[in-house]
Amino acid sequence: MTEETKKTGKIAITSTGSAADSNVDEQFGRCKYFAIVVPETKEVEFFENPAYNLDGGAGPKAAEFLIKNGVKILMTGKVGDKAEIALKKGGIEVKSGLKNTETISEVINRI
Repeated sequence: MTEETKKTGKIAITSTGSAADSNVDEQFGRCKYFAIVVPETKEVEFFENPAYNLDGGAGPKAAEFLIKNGVKILMTGKVGDKAEIALKKGGIEVKSGLKNTETISEVINRI
């Protein structure tokens, strides 16, 4: 990431667990946790996804959570259409393509 990107705001990474050695969760709306990173300091905090167990509308609900938490970039495997619309409306850039073979700390090290 460029210095300009780092100054844009927090980065969220979809996670299977609440620790840096957890793997990336390839799905956005129903991921178990979000790792929210401050790029300048690489400080990371884990939050349980409030949309994890919803019957429907998980993507937009998860997007709402990230918007309220000041996230500007989402790193994940894939995002559904409705979630992508909600994320873009909220000013969040989506970077998809992460694999569940990567750990959260490996992704953070690339930021």
